Amino acid sequence: MKQNSSKNGSIVAGCDVGSLTSKAVIFDGKRILSQKIIRSKPRPEESARNVMGDALALAGLSPEQIEYCVGTGYGREKIPFVNETVSEIRCHARGAKWLLPTAETVIDIGGQDCKTMKINRDGEVERFMTNDKCASGTGRFLEVMARTLGIGIDELGSHTRLAKSPVTLAAACAVWAQADVVQYLNNGVSVEDIGAGINTAMASRVAILVNALKPEGDILMTGGVARNQGVVSTLEKLVGRKIKKTRKADPQLAGAIGAACIAFMKTQNKGAEK
Repeated sequence: MKQNSSKNGSIVAGCDVGSLTSKAVIFDGKRILSQKIIRSKPRPEESARNVMGDALALAGLSPEQIEYCVGTGYGREKIPFVNETVSEIRCHARGAKWLLPTAETVIDIGGQDCKTMKINRDGEVERFMTNDKCASGTGRFLEVMARTLGIGIDELGSHTRLAKSPVTLAAACAVWAQADVVQYLNNGVSVEDIGAGINTAMASRVAILVNALKPEGDILMTGGVARNQGVVSTLEKLVGRKIKKTRKADPQLAGAIGAACIAFMKTQNKGAEK
């Protein structure tokens, strides 16, 4: 993005290219002017151009009007138009703080990993733990399981509430868990009971990471899985803590929001230096 000479009212952007979805946010330091989430394409640079183009169009802006853009996510090094790239952990922490100023613990479930972190009052990470070795605690796990059940991933969340006799997935491994799901289907078990078991399996895996961090203060979940109420409610029981909700924006946008917050800070610091 080209930089302009404006010192006040800076318009900035954050672009988060993940393994499953790509997100973009246009931000003026106080408000999100526009936002967009798309399915990621095989080439991260294409995902970045498409999602940012859509966000700019929604805001009625051109690339030249963006003073600073920060990239993050799995494909951040391939984003062609950013001024700099920042780690996912730092961006999700900063985005979580914007979404919920009282947040002290953040749980982020991405497409290919799960992270939990403690953050300070400025949204900086003080400690974090991550699991990228097993797919069963990731968004990819839910996507594969939903496809196996023949339903949309957004439908899974309600199955915990609708289930009459939730199943237990004996296997911790995502591959073997999928085999369990197929067997349950073949045995005539209801989709709701299987879906509830899937949500519990996901929550159980994430809870191990969260409890190891010993969460403190208000907890916020970010990432698309935060919209799955079955996972969230089960996770609350397993960690013995309430997970706060935010109405400011979709929690799946946290990484892009954090990137935009960092971008805005850069423009203010640059102005101060002048």
